[in-house]
Amino acid sequence: MSVENLSIGVIGGTGEQGRGLARRFAMAGHKVVIGSRDAARANEIAITEGVANLTGSDNVTVARECDISIIAVPWAGHEATLKELAGDLAGKIVIDCVNPLGFDGQGAFALAVPEGSACQQAEAILQESRVVGAFHHVSAVLLLDPEVAEIDTDVLVLGDDREATDLVQALVARIPSIRGIYAGRLRNAGQVESFTANLISMNRRYKGHAGLRITDV
Repeated sequence: MSVENLSIGVIGGTGEQGRGLARRFAMAGHKVVIGSRDAARANEIAITEGVANLTGSDNVTVARECDISIIAVPWAGHEATLKELAGDLAGKIVIDCVNPLGFDGQGAFALAVPEGSACQQAEAILQESRVVGAFHHVSAVLLLDPEVAEIDTDVLVLGDDREATDLVQALVARIPSIRGIYAGRLRNAGQVESFTANLISMNRRYKGHAGLRITDV
């Protein structure tokens, strides 16, 4: 599937995960727009990254003008942001990479989500969009590190629309050394999102940036 000419908007792109994904897709040759409630701040961050094809704007403009949107907002703002942008995202593929996590003295832990997962919450709100879950386990530190040319990991892709998940898998492969692996329908997204808490625990123990590789596929 040809995805080279697709423009990508990263809503909530001023955070580390959003910035990292925006940077990598811009490096791969895509037109990428970082979105924020504050367009000036988004554009300032885009300029700071120093990558061609990367600009910043407000979330509404990003949702309206880009071919594909990645939702990378903090969990606390997930529901409100999607409700605000539902009309602007209608008819588009929306990639949700948000992990509902809490943190306390013992580390990270998964939060209960009434809909079952962040992806399912997105699906419930964005009823006129094609929601796909992906990028839940990719280290923001590695994405942002200019010394890291390739990231040794697989990305689990979840969704109920086969054409949309195939397209997202092809898009994932635009980042060197990363594969997109279909991992089931959105009803299976909860355990994928919550596994991020386990990866954070691994990173703390082993001082690394753990990812996933799926064997025999």
